[in-house]
Amino acid sequence: MRMARRRLGVAVVLIAFSLAPAGAADPACKSRAVGKPWDGRLVCGVQLPAESETFATWDFPLAKSPNRGWRRWGTQKLVDRVQQLARNYVLRFPDSPRLVVGDLSRPKGGPFGSKYGGIGHASHQNGLDADIYYPRKDGLETSPEKPSLIARGRSQWLVDHAARGADRVFIGPNTGLRRPTSHVQYLAHHDNHLHLRIYP
Repeated sequence: MRMARRRLGVAVVLIAFSLAPAGAADPACKSRAVGKPWDGRLVCGVQLPAESETFATWDFPLAKSPNRGWRRWGTQKLVDRVQQLARNYVLRFPDSPRLVVGDLSRPKGGPFGSKYGGIGHASHQNGLDADIYYPRKDGLETSPEKPSLIARGRSQWLVDHAARGADRVFIGPNTGLRRPTSHVQYLAHHDNHLHLRIYP
């Protein structure tokens, strides 16, 4: 029933997004990334919604959804890019569960560190990085705990499309996923999600 309601609402949501993107920034303050993804901050950040008809968010330290609000900030460009990727995913795979998005940045950027995120969060400091979980074979809207749970066809599509125009995309070396361009690199601790980094 939930899947049917979601499919019926996708067209309306797509129109609504085109008219008024969720998480739009204050027009008096232009969001911008300062410094490097691994040593920077976020000015006038924009918050990604907790969920929509096309994506859910996942809080990996707590292992639950949605992700806490202070972990979902980025530049307007990053938030728009994540939402567009989710819309394209739903259009390509209309019978699949929603895309699952993890961490972006903190409200003003800066390090997550072990206190806020643990391994793999040396970056995410200036609103240009987002974690997106590989779709699962079983359709659950959670993190795939091991590579054998990854739906490789849909995950490869996700990697290929995330790489378009990206600065970098990091994927796990044990996923069996291919690198469509040199911008996609294998990196440890990314066997359950891809890490998208956009240009400022």
